[in-house]
Order: sequence, then C-alpha cells, then structure tokens
Amino acid sequence: MGFGFGQLHGGQLPLERTSFVGRTGEIALVRRTIGQSRLVTLVGPAGVGKSRTALRAAGGMRERFPDGVWLVELSALNDPELIPAMLAAVLELPEQSGMESLAAVVAHLQGRRLLLVLDTCEHLVDACAMLSDTLLREAADVSVLATSRQPLDVPGEHTVPIAPLAADDALELFVQRSAAVVPGFTATDSNREQLRALVGRLDGIPLALELAAVRLRAVPLAELVTRLDHRFEVLTGGRRTALTRHQTLRTAIGWSYELCTPAERLLWARLSVFAGSFELAAAERVCGGGELPFDAVLETLVGLVDKSVVQRVGEQGERYRLLDSIREYAADLLTASGGTCRVAEEHLAHYHELGRRLWDELITDAQAGLHRKVRAEIADLRAALHYAYATKGRAAQGLSLAVKLAPYWRAAGMLSEGRYWIDKGLGLVTEECSERAWGLFMTGVFAVWTGDLMAASERFEQADELARRCGEERVALFAAPYRGAMRALCGEVEEGLAALEEGRRRIVASGDALGISIVHYEGALLRAVLGDADGALRLCEAGLRHLEGTGERQFYASTLVVQGLILWLAGRHEESAIPLRKALDAVSEIGDVLVAALCCLGLAWHAAQQERHSQAAWLLGYAESARRLNGDPVTMLPSLSEEQEAVQRTVRAALGSEEFERWHAVGAHMSGTEILRAVQAGTDVPPSAGRVPGARNAATAADVLTPREREVAALVAQGLSNREVAERLVISKRTADTHVEHILTKLGVTSRAQIPTVPDP
Repeated sequence: MGFGFGQLHGGQLPLERTSFVGRTGEIALVRRTIGQSRLVTLVGPAGVGKSRTALRAAGGMRERFPDGVWLVELSALNDPELIPAMLAAVLELPEQSGMESLAAVVAHLQGRRLLLVLDTCEHLVDACAMLSDTLLREAADVSVLATSRQPLDVPGEHTVPIAPLAADDALELFVQRSAAVVPGFTATDSNREQLRALVGRLDGIPLALELAAVRLRAVPLAELVTRLDHRFEVLTGGRRTALTRHQTLRTAIGWSYELCTPAERLLWARLSVFAGSFELAAAERVCGGGELPFDAVLETLVGLVDKSVVQRVGEQGERYRLLDSIREYAADLLTASGGTCRVAEEHLAHYHELGRRLWDELITDAQAGLHRKVRAEIADLRAALHYAYATKGRAAQGLSLAVKLAPYWRAAGMLSEGRYWIDKGLGLVTEECSERAWGLFMTGVFAVWTGDLMAASERFEQADELARRCGEERVALFAAPYRGAMRALCGEVEEGLAALEEGRRRIVASGDALGISIVHYEGALLRAVLGDADGALRLCEAGLRHLEGTGERQFYASTLVVQGLILWLAGRHEESAIPLRKALDAVSEIGDVLVAALCCLGLAWHAAQQERHSQAAWLLGYAESARRLNGDPVTMLPSLSEEQEAVQRTVRAALGSEEFERWHAVGAHMSGTEILRAVQAGTDVPPSAGRVPGARNAATAADVLTPREREVAALVAQGLSNREVAERLVISKRTADTHVEHILTKLGVTSRAQIPTVPDP
C-alpha cells in the first residue's frame, strides 16, 4: 500500500539487476563535480552506459541531499510541454491553484536540498535545458544530474563525457555477462586474446558487449569472434576503424537481430510501439495476429528475453521493456516493413480499452487496481494519445481517452496534463459530437478543482448546450448541478441551490453510480461554503450510504475528508477525527495527494487540541507543503484559513519558534507514504525527523522582498492573521493573501510560521 509517487515509486532509483563494472573514475568525477556545479550532464553515444553511470553516482550521494534523489525518466515522453507536469507528479506535487506547472514545481523546490536525475534528455533537449536553467536560477539548493547524447548547453553546465569502457573493464563486463549465460565461463590464458579481439571489435560499448555475450549460449567463443570479425570486415571493407561507435552499436544489434528466428524478429519489430514497460497481455493483444499467432507471443517473447533483446522489469519481473537503442532499431524495421500503422492502431485500441475500464468500473472494487495499472501504463497511454491526435480520423478517439483518464489526472495531481490532452483534442475535434461535449464538461470540472470558477462556468454552459444538441444526455445530466453551483457562487444563492438540488435528484433517480458519487460531496462542499453545515453533512451521509460496499475509494475518501473538515468547523471536534482517518486510509490505495493533505490538515487540529504539538507541527508542514491552500473550492469553507492560522499560532507558542519551524520542516519534506505510516503508527516523531533543511534567514529575505512584502512579512511574523494584516495596512484580504503567497514563494518556505521578521535593507 502506498501513494504511488515520489521516491517509493515515480522517483525511486531502480535496483540494479546485474553487476556494475568499471566507471570508477567517471563516478568519482560526477560526485566531485556535482559539489562544484549544480548541473552536471553525462554525455556519450547510445548504449555506452550513461544512465547506469548516473544512477550509480546518484545512489552514492543520498547523504548530501536530505530531501532525496529523484529520478525523472524521459525516454518515453514525446511532448516537451509535459515535462513540468511529469516532474510535479514525480515530486508528489498536486496542482497549485492559479499557477502553471513549472511555477508550482519551482515554488515547491525552493528551500529544498535535493538532486534531480533527468534521464535521457536528447529528444527533449531544449525543454530540459529550459527546465534546468530555471531551476539553477530560482531553486538555489537543487542540483541536476542529466544524461544526454548532447550537452544541454545551459550556463553553468558541467559535462562529463562517458566513453566506452576501457579494455580491461570491457573484458570484465563481457566475462561476467557470459558467465550468466554459460555457467563457469571465465577468462583464461587460452581465450584471453579472443576475448580482447571481441571487445575491441565492439568498441567497449556495454550494450553491444551484453548482446554479444548472449550468443555464447549457442556459439563457442572462437566461432563467435570469427563471425563477428567477418561481419565487421564486410561492412568496413577491411578497415577496422571505419565504423563510428553509433554504427558499431547498430551493427551489434543487427547481428543479434539476424540470429533471431523469424517470429522473434517480427515480435521485436512490433514491440517497438510500446513507449514504456508492458505486460505479457498487452504484448499479446497488440503484437499478436497474422504471421505471429496470439498464442505464440509468450514463447517468442521468452526467446527475446533469453537473447537480452527484451528486459524483464518490475518487482516480480512481471513487466518487460526494450532499451531505447533496441527500440529505435526495431522501430526502423517496423517502418521499413510497412507494419507501423497496423500495430499502432492495435496499441491505441488496447489503451483506449484501459481508459474505458477505468471510467466504467470506477465505482467498483476494481478501482484501486485500475488506478495502479493506469499509473504503470501512463507512458503508453501518452503514446496512444499522441498517435491518435497525429492520425487522421483518430482525434475523437484520443479525446475520449483523455476524458476517461480524468479520475487518474485528479488522483495523480496532474490536472494540467489532463487539460493539455483534452484541450488538444478539443482543438482537433471541432464537430458537434459526444466526445466534444464530454471534453468541455470535464475541463469545467478541472477548473472547479483548481479554483477557476469563471472558466468552469463557461465550460459547463458550452457542454450543456452541445450535449442537448447532439443527444448526449449523460453530459447534460452531470452538468446541471454544476451549473446550479456556479449560479449560487455568483450570488444567485437560492436559485442556484434549487438548481443543484434538482440536478442531484435527477442523478439519483437515474441510478448513475458515478454521478451519485460526485454530486453528494461536491454539493456538500457548496452548502458548507454558503454556511449550511447541517445540509452539507446530510449530503455527505447520503453520499457515503451510496458508496458503502462498492469498494470505491477515491470519492469515498473525498466525501469523508469534506465531512471531517465540516464537522470540525461546526464545533463537533470529536466526531471529525474518525472520517479524517478513514479518508487517509482509503486514499492511500489511490494516491490522491490533495485529499491526503486535507486529511493531515484536519488531523493537525486534533493533535494540537490534544497538546501533541510536535505531531501537529509536522502534520501542518506536510499539508501546507503538499497544497498551498489558496484557491481550490475546499479553501472557501468558512473559517478554514482562520482555523489553520489559529492552530499555527497555538502550536508555535507551545513549541517555541525554533522547534516549531524544525518540526514543520520535517513534515514539509515527508512523502505521502511516510505521512500515512506515521499517522497510522500514531507517532510523535516520524522516522524522517532527521531530514531538516535550512531556511533562508531574515537578512536574505530583506534582499528579495519588495517594501510592501516586507511590511506584510513583519506583521505575519508578529502572529497577525491575513485578515488582521489587511485591516492594519488598509488593503483587501485578497491582496494580503496574494502578498503572503508571494513571500512564501520568494523565501522558499511553506508556512506563514516560517516567515521571519524582516529588517529594512
């Protein structure tokens, strides 16, 4: 059980499945250089081992980076616009209201001391360069270790060339890999010259050596050397240096290809359609058929694994992947054979079916498993969307898939990516159809979740009008209560609430499980915002009754956290702890970081009431770091901000400023999984308590804040709430809120309590 992101999943450095040979000098140089230059790029040709060298170097630097070493794998990403959203997901950073993804990432990283490993940048070099440059300028304690076939060309970048292995290391690698294929294989006086000839022919390129080692299963070493030498002489006309290292690797891959059976060659080419790792069932569905019967895929795939063409990955080895160079080679073969379109169509159909299952089975006990599957398959879901939008006649199918992934975009905190794909589809699908109606509606929902009520209202109107014209009754059914909510929030309270209630009744009468799951907790939230706590709690109870026994977790947790917060704000403190804890347990199966943050906010209030002040401080730290509460609908609850600020003052007074800031920082740097375990254990001192970064001091703050921001910071440091600051400075509370948010971002802190008293510059 876990949240599914951060270092335990998305950012985890993978375990090494095979031994690591050589690179002692390069690794030492990387570790030394990263202390002098905050951007280090490992540069070298394909197959030379840049990624493994980077990961080995990064793995030995965890002690230097108390906020972690985070891996961002880019090889399967084709859209440079999505890099910030992908990085935000790896960091467990959900959407920040009113902030672009890159701004949210930068704000989150300011004040954190961590290392980002950007792996495989060459196909996105401009976007990676822009990201790295931004981080170097605006996140002073973040370092970047990149791998690329070319430098990023960013000021301050230090490049470390990764050359092929030295002769002795290349020989050692080949012997180790050969011993895994032929037990007992060793280098001896009698075969050493043959080994040196072979590794020399392959230019010491690790991937080429590993592919060649597999051949020893069928061909003796002497014959292997002879065959390889003959092949290279044919290609070079006898000139030993005529091949570049890129051509050497391609030749070694091609040699492996020629030694495969016809079925293995066909499957190898077809597998190139997968952008990320894949399961056997996906390979059978997408790659089977025609000359390769579906029931022959398993045996053929095993043959490719045995030949080291395909790697087994995953905790239990249940998934498979092609290395980038091998995938590139196979893609060229597939294109040359004219088979790309057929396989890509099967790939799109397979992943569209996964999206449909997530949508149709959302309110069942299959939900958590489907969320995990979508998370594992996200690289190929992106590839399917990319293909659909680039292919004539497939845009509507792509738009449909983007919409059906909405529960995942929400849970993963990736609404900006969801909007990107849906808006891209809306730009391509201009005809009146149900896919367009759903796209308009869902982007309206996304706008609600990120606090952009003006955009939400406009999209709901457009969706409703289009749905009625094209007969998409379900969109019209779902849009009606949202339209009522928008009216209520815009001042037509009675009329809006009446429309929302009528819409809710129609959804309940229809028996639509998804609509029922959503309308109750979002309706409850609206009533609470408008001051009707009793009505809100009745809707929560009704929603929970509908969800009990279904196995659904995502909306169940959302309803519980809304119920828990409303109970607390209504003064029913003891009752509120149970739904908050249940919500945190439920959401752990899905990974919805926003819900987890709100659970921790409420539980911090309980901890403070029980005078467990250190626990309250780190719970506040996590909640405020994971979600700066400044715009989503939940933060419109009456007294939520005031309650948060009051608890901060209480806990700060009890612990003292220094201790409060220390414990707050502990929580701010915990992952979702760490928080869940600490809450479940009821501990006052979480295991991560030793990871406490420094913060900018008051002298630094004086340099980066404007005169008005310094005034605001001084009043906040005295313990005044945002409302009190507004009254003191004769400005609106909204303006005070904005100033405080800017101060937090500039100082790289996550809590008002961390804002120091700022001297005049």
